Amino acid sequence: MKHLISTVLSLVIFTSLIACESSKHSNPQAPAAVTPEAGPSVEVQNKDDSWQKEFPGHWWKPVPKEDAKSWEVLPQEAGYKEVVLSKRNELGLLSNFADTPFVYRGVCYSTIEGYWQMMKYPENPEDARWAWTPKWKYTRAQVSKMDGYKAKSAGNYANGLMDENDANWVTFEGKVLVFAEKNPGEHYRLIWEAEIEKIRQNPEALKVLLATKDLKLIADHHNSEKAPKEWHYNVLWMEIRSLIQSGQLSLQTTEDLSLRTCGAKK
Repeated sequence: MKHLISTVLSLVIFTSLIACESSKHSNPQAPAAVTPEAGPSVEVQNKDDSWQKEFPGHWWKPVPKEDAKSWEVLPQEAGYKEVVLSKRNELGLLSNFADTPFVYRGVCYSTIEGYWQMMKYPENPEDARWAWTPKWKYTRAQVSKMDGYKAKSAGNYANGLMDENDANWVTFEGKVLVFAEKNPGEHYRLIWEAEIEKIRQNPEALKVLLATKDLKLIADHHNSEKAPKEWHYNVLWMEIRSLIQSGQLSLQTTEDLSLRTCGAKK
């Protein structure tokens, strides 16, 4: 009897050793049990783009990263219920660079960018900025009529002179204004009012703004969160849109539109 039990135990041990050795050579990295994938990852499963159906699909059309500008936020980088105000489609009409002429306080400006940057230039014969350089590259009037990109370049030129002279101020209608300040001030108010006139006087831009409904608007360029509020044009547009939707902002301008004869000069 003892001999029989010993024989059985030996067979069990021998069989176990063979099975163990066999498993070592079958697939050393495979788990003991492999469960087939049931579908996409949780992240993919939860991805819901159905909210985009009520908007033009090309607003989110992917752009190859190698084709992106160094400053650019691409359309596909928008998150849930967000849209990038890309210059690659009609949403670019909301850009400060867009050729959307408007009259503000009796003067025609080709772009918001030109309006913004011209404030950095000498305004009258008594202006202290004339002493900064023997000859300014452009005149204030020229900058106000430039297209967005050229106006930005003109502004960068003026920035250099402002830095050299430790000047954080600009002028409008003869009044000296702090240019970049933490809390919204007079400069912010001037940009805000100009944006409103732009939307009042440019039906296509208004149409695009209202078409975004309740989407979160994202700037198409990288901007510091610490930048003054008026630098965040996308935020201004969302606030203006909300005022229009709630009926708190009139779309009727009091400006003389016969003066709206300027167009962006490249």
